[in-house]
Parts: sequence; C-alpha cells; structure tokens
Amino acid sequence: QVQLVESGGGSVQAGGSLRLSCAASGYSAASGYSESVHFVGWFRQYPGAEREGVAAISTTYNVRYYADSVQGRFIISRDNAKNTVYLEMNSLKPDDTAMYYCAAVPPGTSVGTWSRADAYTYWGQGTQVTVSS
Repeated sequence: QVQLVESGGGSVQAGGSLRLSCAASGYSAASGYSESVHFVGWFRQYPGAEREGVAAISTTYNVRYYADSVQGRFIISRDNAKNTVYLEMNSLKPDDTAMYYCAAVPPGTSVGTWSRADAYTYWGQGTQVTVSS
C-alpha cells in the first residue's frame, strides 16, 4: 500500500513562498517509484468545501497541469530518486490558505481529469498552509 506524506506547510506572510513536499513510501522493493506512482496531484481544501485540484505531474513524462488560480505562481516538480513531488508556492495570497493534500494514481489507472479528487487512489494526511495578509 503506497503511503504519501506531505510536509512543508506553515504560516507565511502574503507575498511569501513555501515549498511543499509529497514523499511516497510503502510500495514493494521490486517496483520503483515511477512504476508505483504514475501521476501525482496536489489538492487543497477549504473548510466545508470540496477538495480542488491545484497542480499535477507525471512521474515519467514531462507533463504538468495547473489550476488557473495558481498558474504563474506555483511550480510543481519531482525528484524521482527521492520519491518526492514538490509544490513551490510563490506570491502567496490569503486565499491560498487551506489544507493541502497530495494524491497519487497507482499503475493501471488513468486520470481522465487531473483536477478531480475522485480520480486518485492514494492520499496523504495533509499539511496546513496559512497565509496572513
């Protein structure tokens, strides 16, 4: 069972930056990271709201997606050797305040719409990001 752990959240002033990390573990030694985690998405959730897609990345191909609300401010990247996907968040705004989650897709699963939470199988516990004005 693949496990995802987010880190890097915290409190920051508006205009500042944070980098979130999503580290994967729990897959068999016979399988590598990209073979066990094909696609990773970052989501955020406001209280009482649905989780919304922020960004996503393929662990194999040079494919990235961003929500319009973060385009030009956030950068998603990966380091497969570290089994980790990053979300660099720049020019943070108070409305970026949310619980941020990473999610992943196992082998044999296709993501038709990257920003739909129900397309993902593995989820981390989340990391809180708070941006003060």
